[in-house]
Amino acid sequence: MENILNLKSIHCYILNEYSIVLESSQPVHFSFQQKLWWITENISLNSNIIDVIIGMNNLTVVLNPTNESPSNFLPKLEMLWQQAQLKEFKSREILIPVKYGNQYGPDLNFIAQNSKLSIDEVINIHSNTEYLVYFLGFQPGFAYLEGLSPILATPRRESPRFSVPAGSVGIGGNLTGIYPQKTPGGWNIIGQTNLTLFNPNHFPPTLLQPGDKVRFIPDN
Repeated sequence: MENILNLKSIHCYILNEYSIVLESSQPVHFSFQQKLWWITENISLNSNIIDVIIGMNNLTVVLNPTNESPSNFLPKLEMLWQQAQLKEFKSREILIPVKYGNQYGPDLNFIAQNSKLSIDEVINIHSNTEYLVYFLGFQPGFAYLEGLSPILATPRRESPRFSVPAGSVGIGGNLTGIYPQKTPGGWNIIGQTNLTLFNPNHFPPTLLQPGDKVRFIPDN
């Protein structure tokens, strides 16, 4: 893939006494996101790092202030960015079984009506697409999946539900995602998986990682 990034738009700076940020001022670009994934993969096991948080077009490194100072780590992160220019990130492929509709997907009918499609067409389009995990957020293990067909894009519910079951597959705007835990939520729920998305006793604790390729498999 051609890299059309303007390197002058890349900024690396100290956020506070224990955090550093690497970000791009350009519009979201897949090539830049890949490099963030590679950097995360190569520094997440560093004992001086408490956490690495990937966002859309940015990465925040949270340091252990007793072992590493931001001013000392800043040139190391800049060096990793330079190394990332020559590296290729290899994605994992994850298959997610999903029971679509009925009690598992109470908003599937609404998605079909909003898209002017049949229920089967919605399921076929949603499950015949390869998605990319751009980043995790909202709650532990919640993956924001890029790649949703524009025809299925649907605004979030005007009134969020007080409780969305763990494993619920939803559509929110132009993204799709899976709720790892029972929680309030405003995405349109179209199905549910029985896979565990987050387990704090596992390493890593999340089933999905930034950069993963995801496919949904109908399991009705």
